[in-house]
Amino acid sequence: MVDNAEFDQFADEYDKQHRANIAVTGEGPEYFAEYKIREFRQMVPQDAQTLLDFGSGTGNSFPYFRKYFAASHLTGVDVSQRSLDIALERFPEAAGIKMSDNRIPVADDSFDAAFSACVFHHIPHEEHLHWLGELRRVVKPGGRLAIFEHNPLNPLTVHAVNTCPFDINAKLIRAGAFANAFRTAGWKNVSISYHVFFPRKLASLRPMEPKLAWLPLGGQYSVLAEK
Repeated sequence: MVDNAEFDQFADEYDKQHRANIAVTGEGPEYFAEYKIREFRQMVPQDAQTLLDFGSGTGNSFPYFRKYFAASHLTGVDVSQRSLDIALERFPEAAGIKMSDNRIPVADDSFDAAFSACVFHHIPHEEHLHWLGELRRVVKPGGRLAIFEHNPLNPLTVHAVNTCPFDINAKLIRAGAFANAFRTAGWKNVSISYHVFFPRKLASLRPMEPKLAWLPLGGQYSVLAEK
């Protein structure tokens, strides 16, 4: 697993650095955080009550969980205690748990659904099966997992990652290989969708994006699966 010290040292400056890094898109971190949670809302049953944000960082997704899952209970889990502290200072209504001993320290079948955004490219690829299995352990039977990742086939995304200080050790993941890892870890009904095709200057074209979900050129992609 990623050394927690790596992300502890970036936690206090994360938002500032992230905002500067994606300025070329014309959007701030809030746009992308809400985009993912809005998509996630469409991926899971309406009655999902217990949600896990794996690699929740400083809580940038938390306000959008509150917006789109108002009746649900959210738990953020992260390797960085400093990031969790910042997240819970900002959004004390959520719960935060630090990962330890290469596991998520909760009981089996704890969550109706799990979400993760741009976390797995920080995890060594040889550890992906372990963490996909660990996520499967903590999701209830019939529950769903959605993971969003940067698309290595998109040049703008690759440039943003290559110039980002906290992505210095990142290794991007091809969607097809990641979907196969899901299946190997025991997930079923695995599907891939591509997202984020147009920068702010072309925002008028964004209503077309759902129809382009099959096209492997989006800035990001998601893998959705069921236990």
